[in-house]
Amino acid sequence: MKSIFVSGTAGSGKSLFSARLYEQYTKKGAFTSVLNLDPGVESLAYACDVDVRDYVDYVSIMQQYELGPNGAMVMANDLIASKIDEIQNDIDKINPDYLIVDTPGQIELFAYRASGRFIIENITSEEKSSVFLFDGALINTPVNFVSIALLATSTRLRLNLPTVNALTKADLIEDKLEEVLKWSTDMQALENAISNDTDGDTYALTTNILRGLDLGGFAQGLIPISNITGDGLADIEGAISRILNLGEEVGE
Repeated sequence: MKSIFVSGTAGSGKSLFSARLYEQYTKKGAFTSVLNLDPGVESLAYACDVDVRDYVDYVSIMQQYELGPNGAMVMANDLIASKIDEIQNDIDKINPDYLIVDTPGQIELFAYRASGRFIIENITSEEKSSVFLFDGALINTPVNFVSIALLATSTRLRLNLPTVNALTKADLIEDKLEEVLKWSTDMQALENAISNDTDGDTYALTTNILRGLDLGGFAQGLIPISNITGDGLADIEGAISRILNLGEEVGE
């Protein structure tokens, strides 16, 4: 079994992307399952094979411990880690070729708490990778782009997984798409855009962050996708295959 962890900012389309990726792999003849790790989600875009809501009741936690929504989510996600043996047992019963892991909507709950890393390390898998979703609606300015790139780099550091960077909602930013994609591969073009868009402390801070990301090897480029039309999913699958299957395409 090979695992693919889907992460990104809230609203970036993680659940819908997980559904589309499931369809892409299934179409290629790979036996694929989806694990939902979000205890607070009300509805999902896919048929869930393993669901943490079967182990942890977010609403009951909120009521029992008199917690607000955020506190209950923190506690629920930490409790999920204590159920990892049961979750792994259910995964083993299914035994898919590929396991797509749809992480919580609030990225900090998974990426920055010890329980998230614990879950990644304790899901038994031959190979593991991550897809980080850049929300096309958020990165339409150079400052926003650098901010999300910093988050993506920080998340990759926390999860310690080889990562594919995808730009979602590409169909909604067609007028900016070419420019945004250039920012992801041409640091000088991005710095020029920052210079034209900002000044003073904002310029200094943004360019300093950018240079740090450059030194960290961020410049890998984004793969544009649309969860609605399906455009770009084959490119994502190919990029994941280069990590998990040493370049061999699924179904070959």
